Amino acid sequence: MRRKITLLLLLLTMLPLASFAAKNGYKITFRVDGNTDSLIYMGYYHAQNRYFCDSAVNNGKGKFVFEGKEDLKPGLYYLTNNRDRFVAFVVYREPQRFTLSTDNENWMLRMSVKDSRENEAFFNFKRAEEVLYQQMDEASHTVDSALFQSEYVPRYRHSLDSLRGDFIQQYPDCMLSRMMLSTKDPDIPETHPDGTPLDRRDRIEWLMIHFFDNMPLDDDFIIRTPKQVFYDRVMEYVSDMEKLQMSPEMICPLLDSLIDRAEPAREVYRWLILNLTNYYLQSRIMVYDEVYVHLVLRYFATGKVPSVEPSLIDEQVEQATKWERLLVGKEAPELILFDTLRYAHSLHHMPGRYTLLLFWSPTCGHCRDIIPAVYKVYERYADSLDLSAFAILTEPDDQTIVKWKKFLADHQMTDARWINLNGGEANVDWRQVYDIQTTPHIYLIDNKDHKFLAKKLNASILENILKILMNKKE
Repeated sequence: MRRKITLLLLLLTMLPLASFAAKNGYKITFRVDGNTDSLIYMGYYHAQNRYFCDSAVNNGKGKFVFEGKEDLKPGLYYLTNNRDRFVAFVVYREPQRFTLSTDNENWMLRMSVKDSRENEAFFNFKRAEEVLYQQMDEASHTVDSALFQSEYVPRYRHSLDSLRGDFIQQYPDCMLSRMMLSTKDPDIPETHPDGTPLDRRDRIEWLMIHFFDNMPLDDDFIIRTPKQVFYDRVMEYVSDMEKLQMSPEMICPLLDSLIDRAEPAREVYRWLILNLTNYYLQSRIMVYDEVYVHLVLRYFATGKVPSVEPSLIDEQVEQATKWERLLVGKEAPELILFDTLRYAHSLHHMPGRYTLLLFWSPTCGHCRDIIPAVYKVYERYADSLDLSAFAILTEPDDQTIVKWKKFLADHQMTDARWINLNGGEANVDWRQVYDIQTTPHIYLIDNKDHKFLAKKLNASILENILKILMNKKE
């Protein structure tokens, strides 16, 4: 598992290295009166990160020329001396040959633009925005704090909203307008089409469906913006799904809609598939394995992920195929192993109503903490829920077996229905079948149909589930 996560994360870090499509190239001239820096760097935003992509040398008079034979991809770029000076600019839907001129006192406020309508509009807005920021900063130091919060802050927010609204109306097709709209929640209607009012649940469902209505997911510029524009928005979305405890059946169609809307924008589409897949690969929420499986089988297994090594596709599909057999609600694969006295035991013939299936070893630090705590929970519910345990030693070498038996004795794990099994001999390769790459792994199985009721358990999660089963029983 760790290797697969590492490979996928490595691929994510390589996203900005995708080759640019050659067109007319770029030539961006940056003039800074009074600047003595020997070198200025050009970089760009990408999801949650920033990257350098070019540098230019001072001609001795504060002139820096950034030039390349291939077009820059659309997005928000920046210039910096990598110390105390920084200014952003726009590359979007116009020839990439323009001049930015300023002085060294304040790069942004003193900026003038030649041959770029996008950047003229961008800097006009940034200067107006900076005036508001300065007014607020001055007020915060001169006005009573209570008055500042009650009157000045709302007034500032209203002024900033008006400034943004006016800019969007005047320049609806500019990249900055599209960026600002991207962070705005869509307006939730008060009623259904038939006129009946939306209750709280209806409003939440509507917002989850329309969360990205204001974001141009089909335009690759959106991924080359500061993290709060695109990255934070996507992460907020998946985080909200968890907070709302949405089921995989609800999540999968929403993620498909998000990803498929981005398909015309190759870079955004690829980023969403890789990052969402990785997000659910690492999720600790037991039922969200199903989301990972869905994403891999829908996009990786069908060849829909652009520019991905075949070996990574194969590994992800192999992983998802294993997990598909181990999802909550699926039948647990049969296991037959021997206990310390060489008696054989079958997982599908365990006594009682429920069975805990545990893979662990006393050489595992997490196991040494978790397993005794799980055993105590087991003891509390074993009789009332007719619970048994199928506990498999995952490191059955001679030295570990000695430690295993001592650990069992030290922690008095001696209940007759808690069956301790040596993993050295079994009917199947349980590591492969149950995808045991780390320990502990703990499942709860319904003996009635041998299906998984829960997985990824620790003591507290297990106890919460057993309490629910107790309440249902009563």
